[in-house]
Amino acid sequence: GYQIAYTGVPVISGLARGIDTAAHMGALAAKGPTWAVLGTGVDVVYPAENAALAEKIAAEGCLLSEFPLGTTPEKQNFPMRNRIVSGLSFGVLVVEAGLGSGALITAKQALEQGRQVFAVPGRIDSPHSKGCHQLLKEGARLVEGVGDILGEMEFLFPPAELNGLAASRPAPADLTPEEALLFEALGTEEVPIDALIAKSGLPSGKVSSTLLRLEMKRLIRQLPGKLFVRTG
Repeated sequence: GYQIAYTGVPVISGLARGIDTAAHMGALAAKGPTWAVLGTGVDVVYPAENAALAEKIAAEGCLLSEFPLGTTPEKQNFPMRNRIVSGLSFGVLVVEAGLGSGALITAKQALEQGRQVFAVPGRIDSPHSKGCHQLLKEGARLVEGVGDILGEMEFLFPPAELNGLAASRPAPADLTPEEALLFEALGTEEVPIDALIAKSGLPSGKVSSTLLRLEMKRLIRQLPGKLFVRTG
């Protein structure tokens, strides 16, 4: 969610507990767009613990619902809600799903709507991965990282434009001063570590450890020859 929203692509989900919540929170942390499609009226937040998250989404993105105000959560509402999630999207990413999961219904709706379906593989003995593995057997795109998704979107965002987005986006607000300094020193062109040390004025050990933290946050990547570049 963080990486996709960071490129400017909206992250669309259903504000549900778990994966949906994580996707919205990641997008908000990246200062990117995120939309929540509700299975209730827009004045009823379900689950209730996501009320504060819903307020943030409304401020930075939007809350959507086809149900009238005051509609409470009913079991039949959520498959109906999910067809809007998939319909608004370029593609649907299934992160975890059992064989009876509602996420598989959403994936089927996505295919009927002509959308791309992506799936994250998991442990072969985990019941939470069975649905994802079934989708992969049926031809869903295997996703190990955000590049597997963005690679399918090149006709919407050509590589040069994605690189421009990566170069122009400001540093995330949660970076340390050292992380922000090195992030700003990088662009879409490879920069050797010696140049980063000289440009930042930081000790070499501090630069190395800071670059590692940025890599762990998936904001930059290291290329052969100790070259560094922002992620697309």
